[in-house]
Amino acid sequence: MRAQPANVIAPSDLTLGLLAGGRATRLGGLDKAWLERDGVPQVLYLTQRYAAQTSATLISANRDLDRYTAHGLRAVPDPHPDLGPLGGLEALAAATATPWLFTLPVDALNPPDDLLARLAAAGPHGACAIDDDGLQPLFALWHVDSLRPTLREALAQGRLAVQRLQTDLGMARVRCDGLRFGNLNTHDDLAAAGIVAPARD
Repeated sequence: MRAQPANVIAPSDLTLGLLAGGRATRLGGLDKAWLERDGVPQVLYLTQRYAAQTSATLISANRDLDRYTAHGLRAVPDPHPDLGPLGGLEALAAATATPWLFTLPVDALNPPDDLLARLAAAGPHGACAIDDDGLQPLFALWHVDSLRPTLREALAQGRLAVQRLQTDLGMARVRCDGLRFGNLNTHDDLAAAGIVAPARD
């Protein structure tokens, strides 16, 4: 089934999918979803930022699922472990009930408010972003009916590269010149963002 033109997508046709299933090994296993900036956890900050542009939110997560439920969020664990981002994407695609899925990594610091509009304007097959740090394949807009079978085939063949999947789907790449989305991969990243890591037990 071919995707329809995506230059305008109604919120009712869009699900926000936050990828929060990583192990954060460089941060000693901290759960990035619940790192707080100005008292607001990352997962709630991003959910609120795009709430007006989407009709549903899903979180790809593999631990502390009840914590999401307590905040009114639906978390979906990877159906197959240790597949990296494609495992989380598989979970999100299976649970999405809208034609389009807009994904972000849960540690995104400064994605622009109009990122979704930029991606939607790029064409009918979805798109991913390029910021001043380079290609950002997880900042992406996916056509779900196309994504599911292509992702299923990629996983069956052991192809776990997100960029290869996006090439197979014919997704566009959208330049966001002058912007850095940022992320939280190291303790230096936390410090630069003004985040104090919680004490470990």
